[in-house]
Amino acid sequence: MTCDILATLHSPADVKRLDDRQLDECCAQIRETLVEFGKRAGGHIGSNLGLVETSVALHVVFDSPLDKIVFDVSHQSYVHKMLTGRAEAFLNAELFGSVTGFTNPAESEHDHFVLGHTGTSISLACGLAKERDMVAATGAAPQTRNVIAVIGDGALSSAIAFEGLNNAAEQGGNLIIIVNDNEMSIAENHGGMYATLAEMRASHGRSDRNLFTVFGLDYRYVEHGNDVHTMIEALREVKDIDHPVVLHVHTTKGLGLDAENARHGVRAGRCEENHWQNPLAQEGTPLGARKYYGALAMDALAARFEHEPGLIVISPATPGSNGITHAFRAQAGPHYVDTGITEEHAVAFASGIAKAGGRPVVATSATFFQRTFDQVQQEVALNGTPVTLLSFGAGLSDADNTHSGAFDVPFFGNIPGLLCLAPTSRQMFLDMLAWSTSERNSHPVLIRVPGNQILGGERAGTLDPNATVEPQATDANNPWCGYHVAEAGDTVAVLGLGNAYPLARDVVHALASDDTDPVHATLIDPLQFSTLDETTLRALASDHTLVVTLEDAQLEGGWGEKITAFYANMMPGSGMRTLNFGADKAFTDRTPLATLNSRYGLTCEAVTARIRSVLR
Repeated sequence: MTCDILATLHSPADVKRLDDRQLDECCAQIRETLVEFGKRAGGHIGSNLGLVETSVALHVVFDSPLDKIVFDVSHQSYVHKMLTGRAEAFLNAELFGSVTGFTNPAESEHDHFVLGHTGTSISLACGLAKERDMVAATGAAPQTRNVIAVIGDGALSSAIAFEGLNNAAEQGGNLIIIVNDNEMSIAENHGGMYATLAEMRASHGRSDRNLFTVFGLDYRYVEHGNDVHTMIEALREVKDIDHPVVLHVHTTKGLGLDAENARHGVRAGRCEENHWQNPLAQEGTPLGARKYYGALAMDALAARFEHEPGLIVISPATPGSNGITHAFRAQAGPHYVDTGITEEHAVAFASGIAKAGGRPVVATSATFFQRTFDQVQQEVALNGTPVTLLSFGAGLSDADNTHSGAFDVPFFGNIPGLLCLAPTSRQMFLDMLAWSTSERNSHPVLIRVPGNQILGGERAGTLDPNATVEPQATDANNPWCGYHVAEAGDTVAVLGLGNAYPLARDVVHALASDDTDPVHATLIDPLQFSTLDETTLRALASDHTLVVTLEDAQLEGGWGEKITAFYANMMPGSGMRTLNFGADKAFTDRTPLATLNSRYGLTCEAVTARIRSVLR
């Protein structure tokens, strides 16, 4: 791959020196680099391929960082990174991973926010513009000139994007909103606004139905968004504009992906695989937990659709990540609804279905459920509607700092009226799903979809995928209210929540296998983290002196600390000691899972050592 021009670009000033021919060649080299990078390292390749010319034109026309560019979600910022001194991170395999897949001010003065969730760019840009205008009114030297928000690739469907548009129109002043219209979201687009966008494209921006002019915003349309010279001209026309303007740019997602990639299911245009490209080296590898357990769940639900009209699966985009396949969607018909990237709406929508007598299932990532706190607490829990929330990717992982699922236990576990289940086997997961979506349940339920720790144990034969726990008839609202004693012992009880259960099992076996001083500990699967099983906790005090809790989530405000508080407050004279293991209250960024487990003491060696030190 010849990238002689790209390799010489160390700052936006270098981009500005390129002539017309060099600009075309630069775009070609960037596109080639992205394709090769995608094959070897994976990532958000399709959306970046569609935004090559826009990104180059932005740095030709504007003067970053005085002119501030805010990329929505910022998964479309790869080209921007290449043009602001980070090209080697995409050219040199030894440096792959040295920059994040999202903007990050710690990397460059040309990145202004850490962003990984959708729809916020316009609101952030409004804030930057407001401060600029307030400072300018005092006569002080400006720290910001033009403010540009780059949104699209499905992010426009987010409610906060419309809140930003509404604010921008009234605020006034210089604000340039670039809408990257590639006719796609993560999967296909859903929602009435996209039919309007299609009409606007077909009319070359002249349609009377216009999403942006109804807000009172100026509007320009660019048909050939993958022509760098067209984009430069369009951006020059709006540079230093004195009022908010929307530049509606039509691009092709995945432009430049070749026939080889097409054979691997990735191609240019309206193709779901363009959202995220896995490295070709991962081809043929077994499914990870999200897709594996997600597909099992969808198959189980699909078998019931014919006789249960109110059973409805809702995905706020990202269906493929969670095992909601094309085949399932086609089979489900009206039993499946993709609301687009609208997590808050998806949860409130589900509550409406449940109130009317249906049995809705909302399936998305733990990190995306964070956006729905108000709806889960108010529309669902406060109203007691029987909504089932399937939380994928929960717990510790090597994800970037915008996609961590490590905060879910404190988040969900402290919402009144929400039953939070943590299955530890395939069958247990399916049993809990069957119950939560049945007429036997009348309350909201969150199911923490098992992670790779559980799946790995099942595949290795150390965990039984068919293991299950009989529901308790004593509590119809929570058949899994009682902790499951998997192995009875004495002195020490080890409780492993959800994905931490395999570690708890290893710890118990390691304690027992010590020939010098064997400890026959009790192994407990808590099954849920919304309430405490006080009966079991009190019973442990009769022949145990130490209770150990393990959770692959934030420890502070989480589940284990509640057990410590229970013994301290409810059984102060029991003499029970407790050890709680979990994650720090911290953001982690692409840190290997093994490193995190070591850091937090979530290893068999560390836990057993702590236990023995307490027992001495």
